[in-house]
Amino acid sequence: MKRLFSLATLALAGLLGACSILPKAEPLDVYLLPAQATPSATRQASVPWSLRVHKPVSNQLLDSTRIAVVPDGDRISAYQGARWNDRAPLLVRDRLIEAFQHDGQVAAVSSDDSHLHADLELVTGLRAFQSEYRNGQPQVHILLDARLVQGSTRRILASQRFDVQQPTTDDSVGAVVRAFGLATDRLGKQVVSWSLQQAPRP
Repeated sequence: MKRLFSLATLALAGLLGACSILPKAEPLDVYLLPAQATPSATRQASVPWSLRVHKPVSNQLLDSTRIAVVPDGDRISAYQGARWNDRAPLLVRDRLIEAFQHDGQVAAVSSDDSHLHADLELVTGLRAFQSEYRNGQPQVHILLDARLVQGSTRRILASQRFDVQQPTTDDSVGAVVRAFGLATDRLGKQVVSWSLQQAPRP
């Protein structure tokens, strides 16, 4: 019995020793996607159709909370100790919805989470959502393929690729995050303008 007790004591001591050599958790900064402070839209709804905005389809690396970076060539990585507060495709979808709501010309805008009926649907693919180093300076790059689809027939009415690049003020993570905010704001305005131009007239 005494021998068993000694063995148990040694095992417990070994476990405690193993715990002490485990690496400490890395401090993690979680970032919201910033938006420009702009006044609320005053336009009245001018289109008779409703719109559903889908979450963009993307690859596994972009469909995460990691902040992607291409430091050189074709090598893609992520900033250590930094994360988005949500997955990148959801950040883009919600920013597009905000852009339509701020513009005010489409009164009925919903997301694919709600499963509501909509006359038109915005279906997209997120090909790039990362910072890329150019001449030693990071630059945010967003590449989005968009299709405007008729809800009842599933017919593609129009398609367009949006390529937005936004320089940063320096190479800090905070500056990169701010550049992401400016880039997604620009993307939202471009997508809204294109959608209004391509939608069928009553």
